[in-house]
Amino acid sequence: MAVAKRLGWSLLIVALLLGVLAWWGTKANAQSPDRATTLIVPYTEYEFWLLRWSDNEILCRILIDHEGLPTAEEVAGACGADIGDEWSNTPPCTTSEKGAAASRCNGFYLHLVSFQETEREVIVELPPPTAWISLDGCQPVPPENRCFEIPKLLLTGEEPLPNETITSIEGIIDGHPFLCEADTCSLPLRVTPREGIRLEFWANSSFGDATERYFAQVRVLDTGVSEAPGSSGWYVDIISSQWSGPPIASCARIWEAFPPAGTPPAWLSTPDQNQLLATNEPYYYLAGRLIAQGLVDASACTSGGLLPNGYADACGLESANTLVTEWQNQFDSRIIDVAQETGVPAQLMKNLFAQESQFWPGIFRVPREYGLGQITDNGADSILLWNRSFFQQFCPLVLTEEACSGGYLKLSSDNQAMLRGALAFEAKSDCGDCPTGIDLTNVDFSVHLFAETLKANCQQVGQLVFTATQQHAGVVSGYEDLWRFTIANYHAGPGCVSYALHTAWERSGVLSWDEVSRQFTETCQGVVPYVEKIAPLNVPLVEPALTESPPEEP
Repeated sequence: MAVAKRLGWSLLIVALLLGVLAWWGTKANAQSPDRATTLIVPYTEYEFWLLRWSDNEILCRILIDHEGLPTAEEVAGACGADIGDEWSNTPPCTTSEKGAAASRCNGFYLHLVSFQETEREVIVELPPPTAWISLDGCQPVPPENRCFEIPKLLLTGEEPLPNETITSIEGIIDGHPFLCEADTCSLPLRVTPREGIRLEFWANSSFGDATERYFAQVRVLDTGVSEAPGSSGWYVDIISSQWSGPPIASCARIWEAFPPAGTPPAWLSTPDQNQLLATNEPYYYLAGRLIAQGLVDASACTSGGLLPNGYADACGLESANTLVTEWQNQFDSRIIDVAQETGVPAQLMKNLFAQESQFWPGIFRVPREYGLGQITDNGADSILLWNRSFFQQFCPLVLTEEACSGGYLKLSSDNQAMLRGALAFEAKSDCGDCPTGIDLTNVDFSVHLFAETLKANCQQVGQLVFTATQQHAGVVSGYEDLWRFTIANYHAGPGCVSYALHTAWERSGVLSWDEVSRQFTETCQGVVPYVEKIAPLNVPLVEPALTESPPEEP
């Protein structure tokens, strides 16, 4: 009796504890409920038996929800791996063996027993709430992002569920907390330091949960001009994944680095007219290709206007001058369009194409380098690894979605090589049947590919800087110099750049181009003039890349 009484008290205590735990669980769920709902879905259920040929013994029961036989995975799941393997290796029982002689057959067979219409519960994830950031009182136009009055920050919450609402928005701006009991929140701004101020914000939902915590960098600078009419005001820049205003300068969000206030340097600009991107440079390599393809008649020149290495000589360049000018500017419209789509500066791309190929996208000087930007196997590797959005779009065009789902690093080495080869094929512009020897329609893809490749290099450089310093790139370096590191990474690879970054940081604690460029090893030193032709140091681009005199035969 005493034992029964003690057992009764024990059961009561356990019941009370379970009740408390259940209450806390309910409370916790009320604070942060799962965004899911249960749907009742009708389907047809098919019942199979797996039997042994020799004695018709029923080994297991298999239920499936599709027409046809169960798959090997379904058999193994219902019957066990050993039986599943034996079933997969069971040879067919021929017609002559069936009937009385079927017992002589080896292995197992499937028999459809029944099928019926039924229902099941399906858990469906519901879309989460989100929040966005914009400006109230000004719509700044890139690249200057100038406002004539200091605007307010406008935070807006969105609740996708029809019967729920955003109840409040809260956060911390420059170390000060704020709370707005509505689905919008207007925050006054003032002039900030040049590095800007940090904003953290989130929105709360009547569903009982909240958005993820978002972050933004906010900068407001006085233009410093008051005398000239129409030039006064403030430069206002926002860096955030939730920014809903005009496009942010490319790679600024990756690095968390503000671009130069006001008008950017020429090499980081994107003009809105083709004429402003046009050049008239004497490209000897391009002239040589045009002569070799029969597009220019240089028969009046000694040796047909060509040097032994395939470049034009002075006479060949003079003969090809008109077409050289036309050719180097025919891609300008596409470059500007891609710059506006991706945020990669148009002038930077044109400078890079001049340096890499002199606008001849075919293979000649270096085998296995393709397109205007001369992409290599390593370059293809970089874009597929570091530009996830591009990988997600491109990979399913070559491999199955299942193979692509784990990302580039999860692919087998064969599949990685297949992807790189497909990318190189898309970038390749050589065309034996085309009048110019180049498929000019393919160059459109080529321009977009190189913009996405540069964005991948931005991402990689951000990681290299963080690895060297344990700080975000925008904290320890400037926007212009981060672009210079990116161009260096594109040309020389992460080995050269990583060593220079680590060495500069260890020796000086400074990651400026001036400091980092002195730390490249002897093998990598060639990247310095390459970068400074594309991204000149505080001087106008007087002599674009590859405007050299006719090169001597090596």
